Amino acid sequence: MNLRPEDLATHLERKLEAIYVVHGDEPLLALEAADLIRAAARRAGIVERDVLVVEPGFKWSAFLAAQSNLGLFGDRRVIDLRIPSGKPGVEGAKVLEAYASSPPPDTVTLLSLPRLDRATQDSAWFCALAQSGAVVAVQPVEREALPRWIASRLARQKQRASTETLALLADLSEGNLIAARQEIEKLALVLPEGELDPAAVEQVVADVARFDVFSASEAWLAGDAARAIRVLSSIEASGEGPQLAIWAMGEDLHALAAVQSMIAAGAPVSAALRNARAWGKRQAAMERAIRRVRGDVVVRWLASLAQIDALSKGIGAGDAWLSLQRLALELCGTPAGTAAPREAGGTRVR
Repeated sequence: MNLRPEDLATHLERKLEAIYVVHGDEPLLALEAADLIRAAARRAGIVERDVLVVEPGFKWSAFLAAQSNLGLFGDRRVIDLRIPSGKPGVEGAKVLEAYASSPPPDTVTLLSLPRLDRATQDSAWFCALAQSGAVVAVQPVEREALPRWIASRLARQKQRASTETLALLADLSEGNLIAARQEIEKLALVLPEGELDPAAVEQVVADVARFDVFSASEAWLAGDAARAIRVLSSIEASGEGPQLAIWAMGEDLHALAAVQSMIAAGAPVSAALRNARAWGKRQAAMERAIRRVRGDVVVRWLASLAQIDALSKGIGAGDAWLSLQRLALELCGTPAGTAAPREAGGTRVR
């Protein structure tokens, strides 16, 4: 059985499965799903809990012993099994597959895993667990869905916000749901129920957003200059060097040149994008870039990027981050004064 995270609470009100598998790469949602399952077990009178972490040297005999022994005074128990690597190994896979075929009636097993690839989800041990219990896959909340997620969290504490305020909160918390939850809970402590005053929200919340180069790539290909600069500034402020962002820009420019070359030779846009491995959101962003950027300009940008790469290695005079931001603005089709990058030292070019 597959359950969406948002349906888990309703499911647990109706029944409690013998096996739950929570997997994914969003720590907050994984933690909350596991907390809901443990709380449902407590409501069912299950007070004993064994926590087992599969690390190097882990003995699967400990798992077998936990499931076979009744708790103190015969109490039912929760076996909280955590596999940080997502790989139980050959022995573990056999143990889990056998366990799933006949789970003991006096235990609830909660298996916590990271994000799993398709091969692992198709493995015999995982399929056996899924058939005998419930699987909850937790995924990061996409940027477009983040305002709705924040609105639902505010509703839990009897607060609501305008579309503009929700967009602000999303901008300040993107990529960091744990910190976002903390900021939302802070609003409940310091602001009254009902409609939130935008000015008051701005005074209360902090900028806890986290970005990576893939967010920057999507922004500059899509032509979203303000977002591209914000993402690059955030990465720079985190203390990272510009090398990874320079690499991402280079990959995008080479892919853009390849797509334009194939289209010029008569290939359909869809085929050219597939050849460049552009799918999903990246495909949509690349399509916008194709319509916006001339092929001859890409060659010049690649030469500029080579100079920026040299700057990042201490060769030449200049600020690699500032130069990269200026190049990102060119790719976005935005003059350097419209969504201005910061000057070295923190000010902005006007």
